[in-house]
Amino acid sequence: MNNNNNLFSLSAKDIITQKTDPKSVIASLTERINKVEDKVKAFVRKPKINPAAKPSPKTNQPLWSIAVSIKDNICVEGQLTTCASKILSGFHPPYDAEVITRLKNAGAILWGKTNMDEFAFGSSCENSCYGPTSNPHNLDCVPGGSSGGSAAAVAADETIMSIGSDTGGSIRQPASFCGVVGLKPTYGRVSRYGLIAFASSLDQIGPLTKNVYDSALLLNTIAGYDHKDSTSADIKVPDFTKSLGEDIKNITIGLPEEYFTKGINREVKIAVDTAIELLKKKGAKFIPVKLPHTQYAVAVYYIIATAEASSNLARFDGVQYGYRKDTGQGLIPMYRATRGEGFGEEAKRRIILGTYVLSSGYYDAYYLRAQKVRTLIKKDFDDAFKTIDCILTPTSPTPAFKKGEKLKTPLAMYLSDIYTISANLAGIPAISIPCGFTKNNLPIGLQLIAKPFAEDTLFKIASAYEAETNWCKIKPKL
Repeated sequence: MNNNNNLFSLSAKDIITQKTDPKSVIASLTERINKVEDKVKAFVRKPKINPAAKPSPKTNQPLWSIAVSIKDNICVEGQLTTCASKILSGFHPPYDAEVITRLKNAGAILWGKTNMDEFAFGSSCENSCYGPTSNPHNLDCVPGGSSGGSAAAVAADETIMSIGSDTGGSIRQPASFCGVVGLKPTYGRVSRYGLIAFASSLDQIGPLTKNVYDSALLLNTIAGYDHKDSTSADIKVPDFTKSLGEDIKNITIGLPEEYFTKGINREVKIAVDTAIELLKKKGAKFIPVKLPHTQYAVAVYYIIATAEASSNLARFDGVQYGYRKDTGQGLIPMYRATRGEGFGEEAKRRIILGTYVLSSGYYDAYYLRAQKVRTLIKKDFDDAFKTIDCILTPTSPTPAFKKGEKLKTPLAMYLSDIYTISANLAGIPAISIPCGFTKNNLPIGLQLIAKPFAEDTLFKIASAYEAETNWCKIKPKL
């Protein structure tokens, strides 16, 4: 062991401000992975570095030599990308996702592919053909999902930053469970080109990082208009790091009564209440707000999301790419065998549900009605933001749960995203930041939600809170 063996714990901000030798950081990260990855299992493909490569920083490369891990549903040219599903075994994309192009242009090192729930279907990172990922703070617990591998890699100091995707809380909930910062940007803020789709109207790529500064820095890099994505917003991207450290005395934060009802774990409630008091001392004003259609959010989400998933996953049939089970009995038997063996149980469940709600006779009763209620949920937020700058809630009603605890009860698993789903339905930005630990040393997350394209507001409030606490600095004992 050398004097550089603890450089893995540095954030991107630390590396940049301290002008740390990139080779030493990479060597330290490699040592760290060799030490803890067998316990955490955050990666489906570990980082590979060419020792002969001697990259030189170019002008304006803000992430030069910073290790950024990539969720396994984001395409990297020539690298195996499977969405943690057997049905995409052997698939090597012929192109880079837009976020990958931007990371490369910024000088980042693509640091392996991280584990996830198959096709992002799950809240625990247990629905993976590679097996489950463990929570670094308690290896018997889940890291959250579906971006559980990305969150765990950051928490375990196996990477400096990670990229995940968020369809109903898949960045924020694992960030909460693992004690890191996770941001879901506004829908359209970050290109989805090259993200293998789960639910196209809900999916959004975003950062998982060790602190708020790193989150702002990474969003600076990946955000922006992309003509290859028809849902990409042609809106100017500010320097989000300039929002950090600003005064929050003129900020008004809403507390929705619908998010503070029965079902919240007592320790989560205490941690969130304590965070509210701290923000009050910093000058923020709190007022109650109502989001009356919140009670329908989970039902609406699982109708819309499964409908879009069943449509998106229809392309995986064993013909063009990925896994094929050739029965020798013709096309239809091949389809059945390929999809039957290629998809996991949760993927099959969601495909069946989605096909059902889109079928003749049920479309109007389920899918069309869900879209109408989605509009009402968005209107609730629009009305609330007429008088407030931000909404504060717990990220999850509970801390991380034990592995296997909810696998046999899908509805209980679905309810773990109850506080995060609405932001995806409304297309608005939300961030999860650490706000405490339970008596069993499990992290607790605080969620902030803002109006469309107001990520700078989230960073301003989150950085003000982070500056007064040390939750981001508490590391798991691996």
